[in-house]
Amino acid sequence: MVEFQKEARSDSFAVGNIYLGRVKKLLPGLNAAFVDVGCKKEAFLHYQDLGSNFSTLQKYLKILKDDNRKRLPVSKIQRMPEIEKDGSIGNVLTVGQELLVQIAKEPISTKGPRLTAELSFAGRFLVLIPFADDISISTKIKSSEERARLRQLMQSVKPKNFSVIVRTSAEGKKVAELDGELKMLLKRMEDSIPRVPKMKAPSLVFEEASRTVALLRDIFNSSFQHIYINEKSVYDSVYEYVSIIAPEQKGIVKQYGEETPIFDKFGVTKQIKSLFGRTITYRGGAYLIIEHTEAMHVIDVNSGNRMKSSTEQEKTAFEVNCAAAEEIARQLRLRDMGGIIVVDFIDMTEASNRQQLFDIMVKAMSKDRAKHNILPLSKFCLMQITRQRVRPILDVQTAESCPSCFGTGVVKSSILFTDSLEGKIDCLVNKHNVKKFTLHVHPYVAAYINKGLISLGMRWKMRYSAKIKVIPDQGLAFLEYKFYDSEGNELDMQEEVEIHVPAKKRR
Repeated sequence: MVEFQKEARSDSFAVGNIYLGRVKKLLPGLNAAFVDVGCKKEAFLHYQDLGSNFSTLQKYLKILKDDNRKRLPVSKIQRMPEIEKDGSIGNVLTVGQELLVQIAKEPISTKGPRLTAELSFAGRFLVLIPFADDISISTKIKSSEERARLRQLMQSVKPKNFSVIVRTSAEGKKVAELDGELKMLLKRMEDSIPRVPKMKAPSLVFEEASRTVALLRDIFNSSFQHIYINEKSVYDSVYEYVSIIAPEQKGIVKQYGEETPIFDKFGVTKQIKSLFGRTITYRGGAYLIIEHTEAMHVIDVNSGNRMKSSTEQEKTAFEVNCAAAEEIARQLRLRDMGGIIVVDFIDMTEASNRQQLFDIMVKAMSKDRAKHNILPLSKFCLMQITRQRVRPILDVQTAESCPSCFGTGVVKSSILFTDSLEGKIDCLVNKHNVKKFTLHVHPYVAAYINKGLISLGMRWKMRYSAKIKVIPDQGLAFLEYKFYDSEGNELDMQEEVEIHVPAKKRR
């Protein structure tokens, strides 16, 4: 597993969302402003993030508000002079002013979202930026002929008062594909921005595609072999998206419908449990220790039992460090670690080894889509890395809380666990009249319930005349369980927390 993204259904303020916000406070010392976009924490907007064409954007909003029935196209707007590069926030914004802003960074820790007023609409091949007039080509497209072709193509189809950034994936694409996406992005913009006069700040103006579709938009290519999805609504949206961008590959999108949890089926649960802890073991018994602080992330490389005699220390240290560099590059992508990362490699005395390790690290991180910068190792074998951070680090708790004692430290005898489960089944069948359900338990417990010709599970079925299916679930703790009805809805059958008050001692 090289990348893992997790998003709660309740999450909002995702990167790319556009809001109508209101200026709450100006900060002349920071040359910035706090803007209310509806988040618990006020969002931060720096003067440099206003964009050079901020005046044109504000003029367009004023025209819309003066006559909201007349939708004047952006291409017919007379552009205003660019704002000063080193100007003051107080000369451009006032408290209470409404403005359109886009989320550049999601809320992280105690900080609110980071904003930009330079709006953009991202597609698979192009990024459309209104109220400007320029064409930029991805620097990863090296061929001068291809760059010239794409620039000429964009000049012929790009409307006035729009900038276009041509992404790397556009290399070799035909005119029809790029023109089709450009029209789609224009429609997206025209369907959202003109609605602003009817809104009251703070309001959501444009919502970026779901994390799933946005991820596919950025990384999907012809090498994809399978896309498995276990939820119907997400399957429908992904199937529709792939059918549009690559009709010949729509067959790789498959809906997963087996009883075994999808992460268990493909071995993802085990990898999550082993890869997101504080200590990460890798090749040959060596291990990493990863610590997260408010200011930075610190990674310590340890050789474990690899260190041999003093004559081989340099060679062993180099081998351990090289393997660590590859694992660290993977961990940065897996956890989506951003900001400042300091890596404490095992000391090496030879400068050539330190340079070689630096080259290996650069190569290992070349596939990382996030912007990053790597500094050469210091004489103490410390490496500093900065990596773009647009959303909070992915924190996956691998330690399991006890589902039996709820933190009290006192549990019922484990031999009575199946008796407790039977009590729950009795309650479901006879009290709530649920005759068909599935029971998810730890694989060891499932094996115990299903063992034998006339297993415990079989006896439950006969005793209660119910359709009971026992599913092993690697995501559950040893004595944890979950009940689901025939439609996949969880049935809350957890026990109440028992509070044990010790008896007073006799005097």
